[in-house]
Amino acid sequence: ILEMRNITKRFPGVLALNNVSFNVKRGEIHALVGENGAGKSTLMKILSGVYPYGSYDGEIYVNNEQQSFKTIANSEECGISIIYQELALCKNMNIAESIFLGAEKTNELGIIDWNETFKATQELLDEVELDLNPETKISNIGVGQQQLVEIAKAISKNANLLILDEPTAALTDKESQHLLDLLIQFKADGVTSIYISHKLDEIYKIADTITVLRDGKSIITSKREDLSKNNLISYMVGRELKDMFPRVYQEPGDVVLEVNNWSVEHPNIENSKVIKDASL
Repeated sequence: ILEMRNITKRFPGVLALNNVSFNVKRGEIHALVGENGAGKSTLMKILSGVYPYGSYDGEIYVNNEQQSFKTIANSEECGISIIYQELALCKNMNIAESIFLGAEKTNELGIIDWNETFKATQELLDEVELDLNPETKISNIGVGQQQLVEIAKAISKNANLLILDEPTAALTDKESQHLLDLLIQFKADGVTSIYISHKLDEIYKIADTITVLRDGKSIITSKREDLSKNNLISYMVGRELKDMFPRVYQEPGDVVLEVNNWSVEHPNIENSKVIKDASL
């Protein structure tokens, strides 16, 4: 479904991507891993049109057709949708408004059809198993629920290639598991996913294929079952990792900060303290 050939991207003084090639098969969950600064997000921003054609070297093929995305909209027209770690929802809008922002459902007069909008939103929320009223404000729902709204928004654009950049970074274990279960369900429905994460346990739960980037270069692409976790870590960091969490002993020194009997009045509630007689 996707082939990125010899992608090179430079920023002033930095070679962010150096001749990277990346292929994704239709209907798979493909994990893209590497340390911070390896180039993962940069590669996906090229694919999603954030960094437009002409700002990088190399070629992109989607469904065997060469593409030159100049905007995010160009990428979305090809069925590609990206969900960033930093959620991009408007907190003052409700769920329905957020999902269809820029793609409003209108009648023949060009006026927003709210009945149709709320109906379509409810169908999307059912698909991601989110039990909320479409009229609920984004500011009134949690981060995990906002992540599912982002996924519903991507589905609304008929995406067949979903990119998720660190989607569980701010989620609880239960929310993370729900998201992973959804991706497996989407896979059964024919949706292809590119999954970026530092959480290797998640990678080994859902990924079919793993690609490692290091220092802006593609290091290896392998089937999950052919790549042990220790070998994966070695490819990511460029050396054999002998101690996952090495113990470092520290001898405490002199006191550098002391607080005694500290109390703080509540700024809005009279005769109420947010901190009362605290010492450390």
